[in-house]
Amino acid sequence: MKRRLKVYLDTSVISHLDATDALEKMADTLKFWGALKAGKFEAFLSQTTLDELAECEQPKRGRLAAFLDEITYTKLPSNDNVLATAERLIDFGVLKQKCYADCLHIAAAMVGGCDVVLSWNFKHIVNHKTIAGAKAIALLEGRTELLIYAPPMLLEEEHG
Repeated sequence: MKRRLKVYLDTSVISHLDATDALEKMADTLKFWGALKAGKFEAFLSQTTLDELAECEQPKRGRLAAFLDEITYTKLPSNDNVLATAERLIDFGVLKQKCYADCLHIAAAMVGGCDVVLSWNFKHIVNHKTIAGAKAIALLEGRTELLIYAPPMLLEEEHG
């Protein structure tokens, strides 16, 4: 039996389950969510994700919580290794201090042994600089490479 990919969900993925202002991204995210509910992937998230979702206004916050209730996920711990890896992303110039929450997402996934970070955040996460920087830090720390995708990219890989 093929091992399921361990997929870290950043806040933008969950938020786009209810993004009527971005219908194409919402449709792609709902398609991914269906694959997740079908057990094609193992889902992971962090306290950072939960904290950011808690900042959403109602009724969206309630709708997003209902989506999370549909899946089984593992909450990754926030520990000294995660904080040190997040700081390393800043120290190496991968991201700036103002993007610390994005660093925490990547670090939690990396330290937690995830295969993929899934995000719609093209400005800070799903871009060449961040992908290359995360790869370099994973190598320096002796970790496996962490892939960074937008939801459609993961589904294309799964069906390709």
